[in-house]
Amino acid sequence: MAIERTFSMIKPDATKRNLTGAITKVFEDNGLRVVASKRVWMSKREAEGFYAVHKERPFFGELVEGMTSGPTIVQVLEGENAILKNREIMGATNPAQAAEGTIRKQFALSIGENSVHGSDAPETAAQEIKYWFADTEIVG
Repeated sequence: MAIERTFSMIKPDATKRNLTGAITKVFEDNGLRVVASKRVWMSKREAEGFYAVHKERPFFGELVEGMTSGPTIVQVLEGENAILKNREIMGATNPAQAAEGTIRKQFALSIGENSVHGSDAPETAAQEIKYWFADTEIVG
């Protein structure tokens, strides 16, 4: 097993409901450690840049609108197989299909308001971490 880092985001639908601590606790209770965290209110430009991979998808405008609607918590999580573990802890994008005990099963309101985002691969994690954090902000 390898110690790795992944990117995690607590989305505006969850921060508006004051779920930051509850969601972070789920990560920590499952063996992931927060090594960087900050609260940001994304500008339209930041959201469009972060989600550029989805630019041609029909939901892009709605995604950008949702992500700029309130504060977001961006984090770097560290632990054994952190990328896969984070994906498992988050659960399926559709909360109706998410496993019991996952963040999305517990907290998501809908597919669009699914409370969290996490990197899906090592390359994505590195890119997403670099988008929001300078190396000096990540403190293990």
